Amino acid sequence: MSAHFEERSGVVPCKTPWGSWYQTMEEVFIEVNVPHGTSAKEVKCHLGSRDVELRVKGEEIIKGKLCDTTVSDEATWTLEDKCLIRIVLMKTNREAGNCWSSLLEGEYCANAWVQDQMQRKLTLERFQRENPGFDFSGAEISGNFAGGGPDFSSLQK
Repeated sequence: MSAHFEERSGVVPCKTPWGSWYQTMEEVFIEVNVPHGTSAKEVKCHLGSRDVELRVKGEEIIKGKLCDTTVSDEATWTLEDKCLIRIVLMKTNREAGNCWSSLLEGEYCANAWVQDQMQRKLTLERFQRENPGFDFSGAEISGNFAGGGPDFSSLQK
């Protein structure tokens, strides 16, 4: 369901010197621009539950401790069109309130506006999951959305 929501509503990317990263409730996506013609043999990628390291043609692109934990067995990377590396990390905590403020601890931080937009997006994604008959892909949200938005779990259905 998350993929369909993202297709309709777009993503909120955090730009970096090497590309960008963005997130959904379940996953973190890292997109790295590499020189055209790069082969998979020239890519060395380690994806741990708390760390990531990416080297292309011997040059370190990303290395450090992730902002939060991931499920390392479900992490993948692909080389697309010999010019883009896409890394997909599965979050351990898949709640709307788990909005990463940076990719690595202290590095590639989202600025205040991007962080706000990411949190709004995750809150709308949560509403979409809780109300599958509605389409929240074009919705705007205001008010209490920090931490995943208001908690309606105590209300009767």
